[in-house]
Amino acid sequence: MGRMEAFMFMASLIALALSALLYVWELFKLRRTLKGKIIAGASEDAAVGYSVLDVGRFATILAASATAFLTLSLVARAVNTGHGPFTNMYEFSVVLAWGVMAASLYFQWRYRTPVISVLATLIALAFLIFANTLPSQPSPLVPALQQSLLLTIHVAVAIVAYGTFAISFGAAVLYMVQRRWVLSWLPGQSMLDDMGYRGVIIGFPFMTLTIVLGALWADVAWGRYWGWDPKETASLVTWFIYGGYLHARVLRGWRGTRSATLLLLGFGAVLLTYFGNYFFGGLHAYS
Repeated sequence: MGRMEAFMFMASLIALALSALLYVWELFKLRRTLKGKIIAGASEDAAVGYSVLDVGRFATILAASATAFLTLSLVARAVNTGHGPFTNMYEFSVVLAWGVMAASLYFQWRYRTPVISVLATLIALAFLIFANTLPSQPSPLVPALQQSLLLTIHVAVAIVAYGTFAISFGAAVLYMVQRRWVLSWLPGQSMLDDMGYRGVIIGFPFMTLTIVLGALWADVAWGRYWGWDPKETASLVTWFIYGGYLHARVLRGWRGTRSATLLLLGFGAVLLTYFGNYFFGGLHAYS
């Protein structure tokens, strides 16, 4: 199982790298194509219909293959170790890359444009490259991690939240690009604004579950639900940022630049939470 895990990991890394290259190629190909094909008066969103080209299809096939390979790698590791992927940063990074890719494929299907997958694929590839620099040898579970079922669910819902937040981040970046340059070969601002919102609508309930399940696990492992551990605090700050985004959008009517700014800030908090064990210390430093 160990050899299968390593083989599937490398297959997914290669497939994802090729997919990222093809997505970038598709983006520039789309730019050149639309320059010659946009009909006068056509909307930006309608123009994106030209984006479903052969290169984009191959990139999507490779992205789906990379996700499948990562799934097999994670399953093989779970069988080999007897627990879910939550003991160290190598496992966290691999499963987070999987979450970003799964969310990317869903949003690409939902909005019928591969453009959002360009940034998502690059983010997932960065996590896989980072994972490849880390020790991958399985290690025995420390006592705090031995409540494996509860902790596995805790990590699983966190991955859904982080994966969809990555999509919202990508949509916010593209929105800022569109606001600055208004590129006809990217999705329109309204689509990108909606995409960012939908990502938070999916991710925020899972982020809430992440905190609740983490508190339940903390009570079992450490005898208290909440201890203001630095990573716990960072998670709560992240939750408040995305909660504030939903409040501002739904009740205050925020759209556009202000909403996109909150999404950029929120994903910055996600990364701070994720990598916090490297410099926060605390009870989460084992990972």
